[in-house]
Formats: sequence, C-alpha cells, structure tokens
Amino acid sequence: MSLSFTQRLRAPIMRGEIACTVRIWKRLRVKLGGRYRLGGGHVEVTRIQHVDRGDITEEIARRSGFASLDDLMRIAQHGSGESVYLIDFVYCHEP
Repeated sequence: MSLSFTQRLRAPIMRGEIACTVRIWKRLRVKLGGRYRLGGGHVEVTRIQHVDRGDITEEIARRSGFASLDDLMRIAQHGSGESVYLIDFVYCHEP
C-alpha cells in the first residue's frame, strides 16, 4: 500500500499546510493509522471517508493544495477507479 503525492505538494505537506487528500481508486489503498514515507518523515492517516464525487468541494480542493476543484479532480483520478476517498493525515518529522 502506498500514498504518494505530486512533487509540488510535498513541501507544503511537510510544513503542515496540507492535511488532506482526495483519491479516486478501484479499492482503498491505505489504512487508518497507516504511515507512509515522505521526505524526512511520514504521513499518518487519521481519517478515511468514502464519499460521493458531489461531496468534494472547492474548499476541500484548496485544503488539499489545489487551486480549483477541476485541478484536484484531474489529479485525484487513479486509473479506472470510481470510489472516492477523502483522506485526512498528519505529517510527522522523524528525528
């Protein structure tokens, strides 16, 4: 299982400016409490919500580091998946 991010989102995530992401997958690929390496630390999944596409708003797009809902939805689509997940996380620095 993996949770990866585009290059432009990595620094804001590590600064704590972004703490959620939207993914459109065939099936869930992360787990609650899962830790996924990023930079000198990791993101830890704190909440997973299975939602409808219509539940994803412009506000969620901005919180996820995107300028618009359209921009987010282009990146969120992974393959032919149709299940939409709103995933909250925290970034943890490692000593």
